[in-house]
Amino acid sequence: MTAWAATLARSASAGESIDRRAVVRRHEPHVHRFDPFAALSVGNGRFAFTADLTGLQTFAPQCEKDFPLCTTAHWAWHTTPPPPGVNPDDFLYEEYETDGRKVPYATRSTGQETLYRWLRENPHRLHLGQLSFSRPDRPEAPFAPEDLHHCHQHLDLWQGLLTSRFEWNGQPVLVRSCCHPELDALAFEIEAPAFTRGALALCLRFPYGSPSVAMADWSAPDRHFTEVEARRPNQLRLLRTLDDARYHVVWAWEDPAELRPAGDHSWLLRPAGPRLRFVLAFSPQPLPRRLPTVLATQTSAARHWTRFWPTGGAVDLDGSTDPRAEELERRIILSQYNTALHCAGPLPPAETGLLFNSWYGKFHLEMHWWHAVHFVAWNRFDLFARSLDFYHRILPEARALAQRQGYRGARWPKMVGPEGRDSPSPVGPLLIWQQPHPIYYAELCWRQHPHPRTLQTWRDIVFETAEFMASFARRDRATGRYVLGPPLKTVSENTDPRTTRNPTFELAYWRWGLQTAQLWRRRLGLPREPRWQAVLHGLAPLPSADGLYLMQEGMTDTYTRWNWEHPALLGALGMLPGEGVDRDMMRRTVRRVMETWQWERCWGWDFPLTAMAAARSGEPELAVEALLLPVVKNRYHPNGHNYQRPGLTAYLPGNGGLLAAVALMAAGWTGAPPVHAPGFPTNGRWRIRHEGLRPWL
Repeated sequence: MTAWAATLARSASAGESIDRRAVVRRHEPHVHRFDPFAALSVGNGRFAFTADLTGLQTFAPQCEKDFPLCTTAHWAWHTTPPPPGVNPDDFLYEEYETDGRKVPYATRSTGQETLYRWLRENPHRLHLGQLSFSRPDRPEAPFAPEDLHHCHQHLDLWQGLLTSRFEWNGQPVLVRSCCHPELDALAFEIEAPAFTRGALALCLRFPYGSPSVAMADWSAPDRHFTEVEARRPNQLRLLRTLDDARYHVVWAWEDPAELRPAGDHSWLLRPAGPRLRFVLAFSPQPLPRRLPTVLATQTSAARHWTRFWPTGGAVDLDGSTDPRAEELERRIILSQYNTALHCAGPLPPAETGLLFNSWYGKFHLEMHWWHAVHFVAWNRFDLFARSLDFYHRILPEARALAQRQGYRGARWPKMVGPEGRDSPSPVGPLLIWQQPHPIYYAELCWRQHPHPRTLQTWRDIVFETAEFMASFARRDRATGRYVLGPPLKTVSENTDPRTTRNPTFELAYWRWGLQTAQLWRRRLGLPREPRWQAVLHGLAPLPSADGLYLMQEGMTDTYTRWNWEHPALLGALGMLPGEGVDRDMMRRTVRRVMETWQWERCWGWDFPLTAMAAARSGEPELAVEALLLPVVKNRYHPNGHNYQRPGLTAYLPGNGGLLAAVALMAAGWTGAPPVHAPGFPTNGRWRIRHEGLRPWL
């Protein structure tokens, strides 16, 4: 039995088992009025459909500004053709002075604005199709939320079923919506007397691709094609073509209904009776002739979710008297559901997952840690592992990036689509804190599967990552120390890359990453790599002044001028186990950050980052305070998503970070005090029961 498994067994046996179904049921969303921030999704980790109060996307126009309603999948990407005369190979790099040589970075927009913008926006995620209620005689006439009365929508988290009830024109309507766990297919069951009267129908329509938040351009019908592949009495099969993107759609209904086109890219389905059951499926390859029925899809969805909740980790805060406990438990439950839907696919997720576009739908690899590592702590390793093959696939691209800049090894990009090409940005190409991430992921894989096969699978990535890290660090002639930068952008992204040097978190992560890479060499029966060891031995110490850590070397005004954006210095003993960290100094640093930081200018994962550092530093009261700070960017919608600002109204690193922090606070970490829930206060107001959680590194 591994050390992790032994600790897991002990935590699971402490106290009575948790009634997981009761905990989940306490926090299932119930919606009674139209609210864009209450939009709910069904999905399977690779595909998602976000619905409004009708269980469909009827109010998409009203939601578009605040919380767009989209249908999308991990494979659904679109590239707009380059404008005439624009060639991606013509991109001009900006050179930065680096230890006596010029190093090119993709940060320059001046003189190539059109190309710069095109490279940032492409590829982008694609809205696969919008499904809504419609009036048969006036399909173009929109519905209004005011048309609905006596609304009650309930998301049954335990079975993955969204049930929507309302009255329209004085008539009741019932909609049941769910997603197949293996296919990118939706099942709907609708009961509406208005169908029989011919007053209500269903409309399916398709947009052109767009890098916008809403993923859709409805104003360009001549730029895409919707071809009928087959039409049968109870089925419509379509082929969609948008430039280089192609996908198949099947709409199959089980009750009598009349189908007719309602435009070049829209179809109207008018039921003959008061009930309509149908499946709507999407795929980049042709779909089988026979799809699962609505009942079979509902059964599969229920089987999937009733297996999800009883496995993995669980936390029960029932009996706590702290007034924040109920909200924390709600966030825990809804974050588990939302991350399983949006952060557990074959690719690293966008910061808005499969909801709608953020940064054109591309993923930020420095955020992958916050999206996915919590799955390991919650004992759902398989969900974590799904996206890791991406690093193996883009390793050649990472090697080419390092080589272009004159470094050894592999330099991992920051903002990418599925092809792995780094997007130009004034910030992204200069970030370095994503570089050790693949070593962290490899170490988690080893702890899960301590087998020679794991070592061989990750060997190249660990070694090539460490090669770059050792190559990037340069020896300062004045001090003899190895230093990081300039140029570089720190985690907080708010300082001048041409003068930034030795940021605290990045130094700590460099040390941990190189030490772990050397450990991998030992596991493989290889001697230590001398270059890595030289950097490790000579790496600059973490910068500090007056008994406190600084954001970066020389930044003595950290707590007065630079006390905004990410308080990344806390990550050295929060995300990381604290190699080279003075515990007492970090404890004082946590206190000072809590006192002085401008929290309204932070981001959703900064609160759990701070909580993790506070817990590890022996400040559990501050850990809870940080995790639940009442500021706008730490707000969680009725649907459980983390609000940031207009245009970024969901932010899954916040959800993943919250789960990471709670797991650490409840289950502990390597070297934690041997007490129950060491990261929670012992003031008598918290009753923490947990099972199935893994202690942190």
